[in-house]
Amino acid sequence: MLRFVLRRLLLAIPVLFGIIFVVFALARLIPGDPCRAQLGERATAAVCNDFIHRFGLDQPIPVQFGIYVGQLAHGDLGTSLKFGRPVTDLIIERLPVTVELTLVALLFATVLGILLGVVSASRRNSAVDVVTMFGANIGVSIPVFVLGLVLAWFFAVVLRGTPFALPPSGRLSSGISEIPLTEVWGLTGMQGPLRVLADFVSHMTIFNALLTGQWGPLGDALRHMILPAVALGTIPLAIIARMTRSSLLDVMGLDYIRTARAKGLTERLVVLRHGLRNALLPVVTIIGLQLGGLLSGAVLTETIFNLSGVGRTVTEAITGRDYVVIQGLTIVIAVGYLLINLIVDVSYAYLDPRIRLS
Repeated sequence: MLRFVLRRLLLAIPVLFGIIFVVFALARLIPGDPCRAQLGERATAAVCNDFIHRFGLDQPIPVQFGIYVGQLAHGDLGTSLKFGRPVTDLIIERLPVTVELTLVALLFATVLGILLGVVSASRRNSAVDVVTMFGANIGVSIPVFVLGLVLAWFFAVVLRGTPFALPPSGRLSSGISEIPLTEVWGLTGMQGPLRVLADFVSHMTIFNALLTGQWGPLGDALRHMILPAVALGTIPLAIIARMTRSSLLDVMGLDYIRTARAKGLTERLVVLRHGLRNALLPVVTIIGLQLGGLLSGAVLTETIFNLSGVGRTVTEAITGRDYVVIQGLTIVIAVGYLLINLIVDVSYAYLDPRIRLS
């Protein structure tokens, strides 16, 4: 197992380098330049020449690429052309929003999707099965921006003033504030990687409130997260439910399932203990792919519900020709994809002992 993990990590190095090169080249093929994209009518020739020289954009492309790779070797993702801030600071500030939204949405999609898939497979061709799969097909078909707007309108406008009303945007209600974990735990003087990790968790509203015992902000943050998580998790939920049903039906026709039934085990034990575990291999693959896709930035969901996450940041960087932010966020997303794929591969050996990763 250890050799497998080390080999995968080593193979990831050339993959990352290729991603860096492709993104670096594509970012500079975007029409326009960052000076005119940011300054508009104020972008005179003199101002833009100074801007381009200050950020080294007047250097040949190979020279720029070499400088950027050298910065990455020292752990420096560069400085944003638009905001004038280190890209690392932007990532620590905005990536937690997307990570939190992704985890809540995927938890909703995974738990409910597997449950619906198991129920549907256990009652094949029944009314429950037909209704569940019909709902899954609708869930796959509805675009995120349509579902998000409908949810926001229904729960914030139609149900306004009722106990079922939900906030349509933001992370916390007006008048409710949250104390960062670094202040509660007295970590303001800490430096290094642990401080970066503490700052990262502090920007995850739900986890920060949970770890620091701020129950008022925690409840408010959970209410704000319901609508975007449902909007983002509906399509993965439908896919997971359909895949769970299909995979479980294939497994339930195998010989060892008939043997388990012949031993007198209840149908519930046969399905959950013998059938579901072996049916989860393709489902785990789907969950891993969905997690990677959600982490790459739910642009539409973050825009509809006014969440400043990775999706909106990448969109702003592209429109503003902020090459450094595009490159930095792409590298972080690529690393996330690689780690998720590694975790999925390793989980195969746990779910199916017949698989040996060596």
